Amino acid sequence: MIKYALACEQAHEFESWFPSSDAFETQRKRGFVTCPFCDSANVEKQIMAPSVARTDKALTVPAPEPQQPVAVLSDRERELRAALRALREHVMKNAENVGKDFVEEARKMHFGETEERSIYGEADLAEAKALLEEGIDVLPLPVVPDDRN
Repeated sequence: MIKYALACEQAHEFESWFPSSDAFETQRKRGFVTCPFCDSANVEKQIMAPSVARTDKALTVPAPEPQQPVAVLSDRERELRAALRALREHVMKNAENVGKDFVEEARKMHFGETEERSIYGEADLAEAKALLEEGIDVLPLPVVPDDRN
């Protein structure tokens, strides 16, 4: 994890954690990195002094326990994540989980071999692409990154 000092175009300064430098750039380009004060997506990294441990002196006090990184999320990103969670919960409440039979059930419904109904289940990328090529509409259920932890 990398902690960056950030500032928006209005000089509001804040910090946020990212898995990597590439992750920061990807999120910034997609507009996911926004100022928590003014919601501006025009955010840049600031110069940070590295934290370097001294090696010439022995530690006389125990090192502090490492703290869990905390992501600074804008209101917009929190709202987006809440909407994605709500969509996922709605589908899971109102559709039938057919698990590993998803691809087979989707085809049966498409070809009229079984009644149409809302379903969800498992399909790998190749299976999902094949369904789409056959004209069978499928969408992945969104998963918010912090829901995987």
